[in-house]
Amino acid sequence: MNTWIPDGFKDIPVDRKAARLRLEESLDEIFSEEIDPRFHRDAVECKLFGIGAESCTVGSHEFYLGYAVKNRKTLCLDAGHFHPTEIISDKISSVLQFVDEILLHVSRPVRWDSDHVVIFDDELQAIAQEIIRGGFTGRVHIGLDFFDATINRVAAWIIGTRNMIKVLCLAMLEPTDILREMELKEDYTGRLALMEELKMLPFAAVWDYCCLKEGVPVGYSWLSEVKKYEKEVMLKKEERTK
Repeated sequence: MNTWIPDGFKDIPVDRKAARLRLEESLDEIFSEEIDPRFHRDAVECKLFGIGAESCTVGSHEFYLGYAVKNRKTLCLDAGHFHPTEIISDKISSVLQFVDEILLHVSRPVRWDSDHVVIFDDELQAIAQEIIRGGFTGRVHIGLDFFDATINRVAAWIIGTRNMIKVLCLAMLEPTDILREMELKEDYTGRLALMEELKMLPFAAVWDYCCLKEGVPVGYSWLSEVKKYEKEVMLKKEERTK
């Protein structure tokens, strides 16, 4: 279970320390009852700022990283809770040196707002690469965001989920051992050449084969089923609620 608190100050505060001490005390009270980790894991989530908390966010990244390390909690990294030029893929290997597990809130940030359907972009690929390259699959929990009212919600769920699986598949196909050996030998030319060549390899064929093997739709053939469901179920449901 992830704990996210929209806390802070709209204007410049005097005593940031007192606010953070109160937050720490509150979290300690919340987590005072131990729950068996086989059934429940607690995560804490940091953020850059929020509406109404522009001048000071009490639960900053530094605060929650420290709290997670000190109290052995899972740290949640939200792709949309950092500066627009800051990425969470680069934080994964650093954070996992000091905490047991992390929770990823994978989304598509647009100007600090993380509530967009996950697409197959560079950062999503980088997140998957860090998980696979680091051998972190057993220590990373992946949560996805589908909060987009402009498109069909079932389609949003399918698009985002399939994209996350696609990038994990792509990362698993990478010849990481060869790339790592080049890097250790300081063969940066070879590393760059191979990484660029990998972009042209027929990953899509492997993905299509996986879909066929698992008996799930290939390409976007699933969309016709969603459209049918939208017409026969979702629209009728909306009409009944009016």
